Amino acid sequence: MALEDEEKTAFVTDRDLYCYRVMPFGLKNTGATYRCLVNKIFKEQIGRNMEMYVDDMLVKS
Repeated sequence: MALEDEEKTAFVTDRDLYCYRVMPFGLKNTGATYRCLVNKIFKEQIGRNMEMYVDDMLVKS
């Protein structure tokens, strides 16, 4: 997650103010963002020795 977006995830408890440093699952578009990142990282392996379905990976050996 971009540093400038951390404050957008802030929440308050009775003890302190917190914000996420990485994107938590459950937020809107998290699944799509994860899928885009995986597609970029593994673009040469997908279809050859790796398959993707939603947020699951299958590695073929």
